[in-house]
Amino acid sequence: MTTRDGDAPISYFYELHESDSDLFADVLLAHDTEFDEAEFLELVLEARKRVIDSYRHDSLIEAVAAELAERSGFVVIDDSQLRVAVNVSVEEDRTFVAELEQMGRVGSGSSDFRTLLVDVEPDDAAWGLSEGTRVRDDRFDDD
Repeated sequence: MTTRDGDAPISYFYELHESDSDLFADVLLAHDTEFDEAEFLELVLEARKRVIDSYRHDSLIEAVAAELAERSGFVVIDDSQLRVAVNVSVEEDRTFVAELEQMGRVGSGSSDFRTLLVDVEPDDAAWGLSEGTRVRDDRFDDD
């Protein structure tokens, strides 16, 4: 963690991945203690064992992260801590401060929004886009 005055405690970051299907998800965690790989894996396995049969989160990693936060003092890093988001472009006039509501902020009351990143091959006709088709982003003036 970078600080201006050097008084803030150091934080260590940990990541959980879930990819039991074609979708891939991850959760970022922070803690003021540095754990080695074996220690962190043991904490994760213990948390997984406690939640595996009864979790109500959208994913197993979210349930494990919540368990680690509750029992082991981890902080789940998600959009609820986000204060400013800037959309950066190679073109200066397309670099701007984005509204946080547009970012799918967790805890904003809009639980029906999720982000999904899809890697599509250009010649994949099953997606219904013919070659050369452009996808418009209404935030920009794509003429």
